[in-house]
Amino acid sequence: MSLYNKRGVSAQKEEVHQAVAKLHPGLYPKAFCKIYPDYQGKDEQYVNVMHADGAGTKSILAYLYWKETGDLSVWKGIAQDAVVMNLDDLLCVGICDDILFNSTIDRNKHLIPGEVLETIINGTQDVFNTLATFGINIHYLGGETADVGDVVRTIAVNGTMASRWPVKKLITNERIQAGDVIVGLAGFGKTSYESEYNSGIGSNGLTSARHDMLSNYYGKAYPESYNPVLDDSVAYIGSSRLTDTVTVEDGSQQTIGKLLLSPTRTFAPLMKVLLTKYFDEIHGMVHCSGGGQTKCMKYLPAPFSIIKDNLFEPPAIFKLIQESSGSSHREMYEVFNMGTRMEIYCSKEKAPVFIEEAEKLGIAARIVGRVEAGSQKLMIQQGDVEIVY
Repeated sequence: MSLYNKRGVSAQKEEVHQAVAKLHPGLYPKAFCKIYPDYQGKDEQYVNVMHADGAGTKSILAYLYWKETGDLSVWKGIAQDAVVMNLDDLLCVGICDDILFNSTIDRNKHLIPGEVLETIINGTQDVFNTLATFGINIHYLGGETADVGDVVRTIAVNGTMASRWPVKKLITNERIQAGDVIVGLAGFGKTSYESEYNSGIGSNGLTSARHDMLSNYYGKAYPESYNPVLDDSVAYIGSSRLTDTVTVEDGSQQTIGKLLLSPTRTFAPLMKVLLTKYFDEIHGMVHCSGGGQTKCMKYLPAPFSIIKDNLFEPPAIFKLIQESSGSSHREMYEVFNMGTRMEIYCSKEKAPVFIEEAEKLGIAARIVGRVEAGSQKLMIQQGDVEIVY
């Protein structure tokens, strides 16, 4: 059993998929988000989408960092994580404007004071204000903030996004075909709309990252930060403190805390451009979130083979996690995005245009793989490493 499973989490969420197996699959089963008829407007030219996601256990890292440093601003990053994990999923079905957002925050009031809630809520609005400058309008309609100390140990920050969207502007992944290439968008570095270096960690795999990298000091000092039923062999087994510094790929010095808490980058400023100017050229999209580089296999319209042989070199954070955990390459690429966090499926001829548009915004982009006819499988080649799923 992998360390990930021993900690009570699953990269593929098999039991979750089984639990929802009898629910309506949506109008387009291979689309990245579930898409439903226009129930309220009853217009066949429109669809409804409602999506839910959040920052996950990254909020525990924010709690530890805040307790260690007193830096409240770290909670703004958690607000961004909860927004982007919803927004960038919606981008994958073509939705990039006029979106409704509701937040859901559950806290243990004894540990999380009002100033943290205020920072998260105001940070959420700050994200929307920035996105509006790129023509991406998200309307913050409030939500639920509950004091449920008997349910959560520290805090859980989640949200929902909803949209009524025209059918003719949907990306359903049904146009993915043999011969397509995959344009990969990097989640690390620094874009023109980010204020500092982003490690690329996103908001998936943070349970493993936290326990693999951080020392047992945190388990002893903050027992509220983890499930007490976890065996000592998988709880805070690393050697790092959040304030330790390391050198990353651009040569800068970063703390472990900042690397683990880099706010999830949104690709909305780029996708607004691509979906507006080149909609017909986009055959499909996948957000490499839960399931990492294997996520794409759920959204193929036919039993294609996916070859990823030009992924970005994994940035520093993933190398540090692997060194700390001793995880296999197979598990790393299944749990983490490994630096390549968004995939656009298109013709080989159109790929250079998408790459150029990305680079205008400071987003590293390149052809990371291709789609081939044949049995459904995924092959990842990275240096001397070859993995087949």
